[in-house]
Amino acid sequence: MSQRVARKRGQRVRAILTAAAELFGERGYAGVSLEDVADRLDVTKGSLYYYFASKDELVTAAIETLGTDWTDRLEALPVAGTPPERLRALLREHIRIAVREYPAALRMFLVPDEWPQEQRSRITALRRRHDAVFRAVVEEGLRNGAFTVVAVDPTLQAMHAAMSQAPVWVRDDRGIDQLADTLMMLVGVGPVSRGSGA
Repeated sequence: MSQRVARKRGQRVRAILTAAAELFGERGYAGVSLEDVADRLDVTKGSLYYYFASKDELVTAAIETLGTDWTDRLEALPVAGTPPERLRALLREHIRIAVREYPAALRMFLVPDEWPQEQRSRITALRRRHDAVFRAVVEEGLRNGAFTVVAVDPTLQAMHAAMSQAPVWVRDDRGIDQLADTLMMLVGVGPVSRGSGA
């Protein structure tokens, strides 16, 4: 397979997974069929079978790809800087991805009970990995006195709950900054000064 063909196939698979993730996020597992995904992409259902043999295979790939990509990007952020600088960068990047790239798909990771066990288990594992990125910075900030929290778990739960609503609340960069600054207050850190335009 030539590089051009492989690249085109990769782009096609990515488009399918993004559309599927949006639909599953909007309607839940039971509310989406392969035909719905085909309709969203304006392709035939048969063409989806070329890439995915079943709905379960498609939803698992969407969960895996989206969840892994999202956390990989957070883990790739620079590790230099103080815990407040690093936590603010994590919050901003997470909110930016949620708002700009995956607004509907984010709901897929809220682990609804009606999803099949295999997918729920995978979502739970991906959420743990994602949580660990934030937890490590919060715990470091607590150890060195940069943060003050009542307890780590409720703080992280509140952060994640608020970030899951970001696509509803946030429309622009200013909103991303404001939500990140608001969430920083959960660890006892006030907003950064951005000049008169902030």
